[in-house]
Amino acid sequence: MREIIKFNDNWHFWKNVSDINIQEGGENVSLPHTWNAIDGQDGGNDYFRGTCLYKKVFCSKDLPKADKYYLEINGANSSADVYCNGKRLAHHDGGYSTWRVNITGYMRTENVISILVDNVANEEVYPQVADFTFYGGLYRDVNIICVNETHFDLDYYGSRGFIVTPEIVGEQATIKMETYVNNMVSGDVIAYRIYDADANLVSEKQAAENICSINIENVHLWNGAIDPYLYTAQAIIIRNGKEMDKVSSRFGCRTFRIDSENGFILNGKEYPLRGVSRHQDRWQIGNALLPEHHKEDMDLICEVGANTIRLAHYQHDQYFYDLCDERGMIIWAEIPYISRHMNSGNENTISQMRELIVQNYNHPSICVWGLSNEITMDGAKDPDLIANHHRLNDFVHEMDKTRLTTVACISMCDMAEEYVHISDVVSYNHYFGWYGGSLDEYGSWFDKFHEKYPNKPIGCSEYGCEALNWHNSNPESGDYSEEYQAIYHEALIKQLFTRKYIWATHVWNMFDFGADARAEGGENGQNHKGLITIDRKYKKDAFYAYKAWLSKEPFVHLCGKRYVDRVEKVTKVTVYSNLPEVELFANGTSLGKKTAVDHFFYFDVPNSGETELVAVAGECKDESHIRKVDKMNPDYILREQGAVLNWFDIVEIEGRFSLNDKLGDILKTFRGKLWFAGLFVTLAKKMSAGNPQSKDKQKKKKKAKNPEMNSGVMNMIGNFTVLRFTGMLGMRNVTFTKEELLKINKKLNRIRKPQNLGN
Repeated sequence: MREIIKFNDNWHFWKNVSDINIQEGGENVSLPHTWNAIDGQDGGNDYFRGTCLYKKVFCSKDLPKADKYYLEINGANSSADVYCNGKRLAHHDGGYSTWRVNITGYMRTENVISILVDNVANEEVYPQVADFTFYGGLYRDVNIICVNETHFDLDYYGSRGFIVTPEIVGEQATIKMETYVNNMVSGDVIAYRIYDADANLVSEKQAAENICSINIENVHLWNGAIDPYLYTAQAIIIRNGKEMDKVSSRFGCRTFRIDSENGFILNGKEYPLRGVSRHQDRWQIGNALLPEHHKEDMDLICEVGANTIRLAHYQHDQYFYDLCDERGMIIWAEIPYISRHMNSGNENTISQMRELIVQNYNHPSICVWGLSNEITMDGAKDPDLIANHHRLNDFVHEMDKTRLTTVACISMCDMAEEYVHISDVVSYNHYFGWYGGSLDEYGSWFDKFHEKYPNKPIGCSEYGCEALNWHNSNPESGDYSEEYQAIYHEALIKQLFTRKYIWATHVWNMFDFGADARAEGGENGQNHKGLITIDRKYKKDAFYAYKAWLSKEPFVHLCGKRYVDRVEKVTKVTVYSNLPEVELFANGTSLGKKTAVDHFFYFDVPNSGETELVAVAGECKDESHIRKVDKMNPDYILREQGAVLNWFDIVEIEGRFSLNDKLGDILKTFRGKLWFAGLFVTLAKKMSAGNPQSKDKQKKKKKAKNPEMNSGVMNMIGNFTVLRFTGMLGMRNVTFTKEELLKINKKLNRIRKPQNLGN
C-alpha cells in the first residue's frame, strides 16, 4: 500500500545559484519556503527573480520498502528542474500546480535531491506581468510517495488518478468513477466504494475495468454554504484478496446553472453569489503558507458572510480547495494567463489549465474555470490572443463537460469585442470611482451590457479601492482613506447586490497582498484594496459593510475606530449592523434610534472634548471614542514613503499645469495633447526596453506591444494626476527617475490652464 512521507525538513538553500554541485555556503531551511518573503513586499519592484538551489540528503533505508518512489512537489514557482544524485530527471513550467518525478531507478544507499527553482522573467511561462509579486521558491509541501509496482497513476498530471463525476436525476445520483492505473495484471480487480459523511458505506462494486458507475438513492445534495454535504469515493486495487493501492476523494452531489436573468442557480434554486477574491500571500511569509494560515483565511471569509470566492490568479493549495468544499463556497478557479498575451506562451496556458482541471476536478465547490484575467490590457484585437482563447475554451470543454468557462475582462475592453463572448459566461473588472469615472456608473454599465446582450450572463469579477490608516471627514477618491473605502463599498453593495441578473460579484480583495511594483498609498510594495490587512490583524470598516448584508450572525460595528481626532463641531458617525435598528449613545446620552433597510446607519454626533460612543443593536454592542481637536492630526494625512517624488516637491506656477494636475484636464488643451503624445512615445520606449525576455533569447529582444490608448483607457486615467499615473506604471515594469519627472514637470509648467479650470 502507498505511504506518503513528508519531505519538508533539512533542506539546504542557496540563493542565486544554479550549480547543483556547490557544497559551501547556503542556509538550512524547512519547507514551505520562499526567497521573496521580505523583498517581495517592500516596494521598488526589485525583488529577486532568478535561479535558486534546494538540496536534501536522505538514505534509502529511511524510507518504507516499496517498488516505486515518487518525489511530489506541490508548488515550485515558477519553473523547476529536479536532479537525483546529479542526474537531471524532470523540468516543469508553472508555479502553482502539483507535479511528480519518478526517482526509483536513480536512488542509491545515500541520495541527494537537488531542485533548481527559477522565477526569472521569460516569454514562455505565465505569469510575467501582473499586479502581484511572483514569489519564488518551494513554497508548498514536498513529499515522497511510496507505492507498489501496481498503483493508481502518479504520472497523470499531478492528480490522484481518480476522477469522480456525479449525475443527479431526481432523488437519485449516479456516480461515475474513472481510475488511471499502472501495471494491473490479469485477475486484478478494483473495488469501488462510496461512504456518506458519517463514514457509513453507501454502496460498492468490484470490476476489472477502470470505469464504474454506482447509484446513490435518496441522495443528500451538496447545497453550498447552506448544507455542504460531502460523500467519499474510494478505489482499491485488489490482487488475490490483497490490497495493492488505494485512493480516495471527497465529492459532492449538486447541480448548477448560470442564468442570464436570474443569476446562479444551485440545485434548482436561485443562489445569488456574493463574495470575494483571494490572493494566497501574507506579511513577511509571502506564499509559503501553513495549514493554519489557510484555515484562518477561510474563517475570515466565512465571517464576512461570503458564499463565493474567486481564487486569483492561479491554482491555490489543495487544502484550501478542501476547505472550500467543507464550507460550501462556490469557486472560480483560474490559471495565471494575465495582463499580457505572449505568443510563445500558448502551450503553457494549455498545460497549466490541464493540471488545474485534473487536480481539482472532484471538488464540488468549483463551478467555473477562468481562462484569463485582463489579458486585453494591450488591446483585444490580437488574432493570436483570440485564437488561443478559442482553443483554450474548447480544451476546457473537452476536459470537463460538467462546468462552465469564464474570463475576467479589464474595464476598458469594449463589451462588443470577440474576446468577451468566447467563454460561457463573463465578468468585468471595474474600478469606477477609483481609477477614473464615478461611483454611480456601475449599475448603469451592467444594465447597458444586460440590455445589449440579454442572453450572456454577466458578473463583476473585481471592484474595490485602496485604504490604509489615513482618515478624512470629507473622503474622496485617491485619498486612500478608510472612510472613502467604506463609502465606495456602500455604494457598490447597493448597486450590485440588487441586480439579480449579475451572476456573481467578487470584491477585490479580501486581503491586502504583496505587489512589489506598487508605490502608492504611503506603504509601498502592497495592493491595499483588501477588506483586511495583509497580516490579517485589522478588519477595515468596509469588511463590516459586507458582513451587514451577507452574514446571519447578529452584530453591530461602529466605524472610524482609528479616526479619533476630529476638527468639526458635529461629525458624522456610521454604524453597520444586520439588525433592523441601532441606537447610538454619546457619553451615555442617547442620540436616538435609527432604522435602515440598507444596513447602514448614519448619525450626526456633537464633537466636544472627549466623547465615548456606544452603538447598541439588539443584544449586540460596540464602542469607540472621538476627540475634538483644532487642527487635523497630521498622522491621518497621506504621506508617501520612499516615493521618487512627492507632490509638495513639485514646482507649481499659477495658471500653469504641473505633475499634480489631472491628465484629463491637461488633455483638454491643444498643447496638453501634444505633450501627452510625447509622453506616450516615451512610455512605449520604456515598455519596450523593459519587456521581459526568455533566458534563451536575451540577445534577440522583441519590442513589447504598445498599450492601446482607446477611449476606455483615457476615461480611466483621465482622473489621475500625472504623478499618480507615472507612479502606477511600476505595475507594468515602467519607472521614472526623479530627474525625468522634474523634466516632465518643466514641460507642463509651460502649458497654460484654461480659464474655466481656475488656478
